[in-house]
Amino acid sequence: MSDLFDDPSVAALRAAIDAWLAAMAAENPAIEAIDHDETGVARWYVRMAGEAKEHITVWLTLGQRTLRYEVYVMPAPLENVAAVYETALRHNERLVGAHFAIGVEDALFLRGEVPLAALGADELDRIIGSLYAYVEDTFPALIRLGYASKF
Repeated sequence: MSDLFDDPSVAALRAAIDAWLAAMAAENPAIEAIDHDETGVARWYVRMAGEAKEHITVWLTLGQRTLRYEVYVMPAPLENVAAVYETALRHNERLVGAHFAIGVEDALFLRGEVPLAALGADELDRIIGSLYAYVEDTFPALIRLGYASKF
């Protein structure tokens, strides 16, 4: 079990994440927006311009033990449903630090988490960069399979 971070430690990490994301946005022209969830939860989104998928938004949620992250890949497939989910599951074998998951309304997401003790600027950069690469790599095949008659 990972360590439980107390409120002051979580607050310090929250400030560090703000700083890391601001630095990332200043250095990376692909980042279109970074903001907080306004509900009071320690949650951010990082919106990036994609090539295969027009926009890629990574959500980061800070807990007392882990930073959870997720990105919406595509809506529930309308065609070849089993093949879409099988393709995603087969991709899980090659992914590091993330996995495909079926979420709300059977939409496809990439999700993962990292212990807070391992969190730093380099790890946050790896998470966001990896999710971006995974979406760009898998989205075209998944969307064409799940919406075959539209192409």
